Amino acid sequence: MAANIQAIRGMHDVLPEQTPLWQYAERIIREVLSSYGYSEIRMPILEKTELFKRSIGEVTDIVEKEMYTFEDRNGDSLTLRPEGTAGCLRACLEHGLLNQQAHRLWYYGPMYRHERPQKGRYRQFVQLGVETYGMAGPEIDAELILLMNRLWLKLGLRDKVKLQLNTLGTIAERLAYREVLVAYFQQHKQALDEDSLRRLTTNPLRILDTKNPDMKDVVAKAPALMSYLGHESLQHFKAITAILDGFGIVYEINTRLVRGLDYYGLTVFEWVTGALGSQGTVCAGGRYDNLIEQLGGKSNHAVGFAMGMERLLALLETCEDIPLEKPVDAYLIRVGQSAEAEGLRLAEKIRDEIPKMKLQIAVDGGSFKSQFKKADKSGAEFAIILGDDEVARGEVGLKWLREDRPQETMRQNDALVFFRKQMTGNRTIC
Repeated sequence: MAANIQAIRGMHDVLPEQTPLWQYAERIIREVLSSYGYSEIRMPILEKTELFKRSIGEVTDIVEKEMYTFEDRNGDSLTLRPEGTAGCLRACLEHGLLNQQAHRLWYYGPMYRHERPQKGRYRQFVQLGVETYGMAGPEIDAELILLMNRLWLKLGLRDKVKLQLNTLGTIAERLAYREVLVAYFQQHKQALDEDSLRRLTTNPLRILDTKNPDMKDVVAKAPALMSYLGHESLQHFKAITAILDGFGIVYEINTRLVRGLDYYGLTVFEWVTGALGSQGTVCAGGRYDNLIEQLGGKSNHAVGFAMGMERLLALLETCEDIPLEKPVDAYLIRVGQSAEAEGLRLAEKIRDEIPKMKLQIAVDGGSFKSQFKKADKSGAEFAIILGDDEVARGEVGLKWLREDRPQETMRQNDALVFFRKQMTGNRTIC
């Protein structure tokens, strides 16, 4: 007997009992983004490999180790997108969206990285990305942080996350700092691990972001980038913190925060949590003005962030009393030949007149008792009972499945009025 085919390692299914939590988070995210005037953009999951080599950098872990890359039948090198920023910017450049225009955009969908799977880190993962273009001032940086702060509040997670901020300055300032940093780490090479020794010649700033506890002391004593920044870079950063202070947003300035991708400059930020073990970062972003020219566009401004949905869902699972929508509001039970046909007609009438109501109907027959078991298993709040006698009288029976209340009998039109009021009263929320 052939073995069952299973999902690819690191690519998991989201089962029906898990999707309500996803839908809850997705609904809140859409509401918050809409309230700030952000528009959705949708890009393909496959891009030319060159896009990521030019944007992320050929000497990064993502490009060297993690990308799913292959040649198609035409011999073109294609890659499943490991992140969304490059594809979003490619789409904007290709369709002329950045020609003297400002844009606030968001996207949502699967990304792919060949990493060692662990909780909160999968080879196929879902990511929310928010990107803004054409705005140079510090207010748009602050707006993205305020937007996320509002999202945390709406999700009931604000007390579970902390905001960390830093500024990376300009390219020229980072190059000057790089020389100082390399000289420092050269003096302490014996304390560096294998990854850090490699980064010493490719991207020494990433050493500051190491998660190796054995390097904690040597990193803590390294020169701070902020000491090497010019007036304009510092003023941009101070303007952001002044806005956040004005709104009472609590943050920590983390001078070791550098972000994993080379295209960031000036503002960088992360929202971190202590509730998920080692997977502490749940949202991260910053400014990446230089990437636009790097991909062939004219000089412009860009700032954004990305959030992994699996980590967000793991954080939500630590909460109690999340208001999830029921998959079914009512279950229609039919017993008798006349009730079979009348039940279908009534179900469609309910769906026509009360579109918000989620109604499931027993379509495979069975005894009254077996149908009641299915009604209870569906999670519905009500059972609508229709037998031949009820059909003859133009009535239905109504049974509360989640409350200890007596069964009622009412006219079909009165039942429609009743359910319309239930839906208006948000009885679909548990």
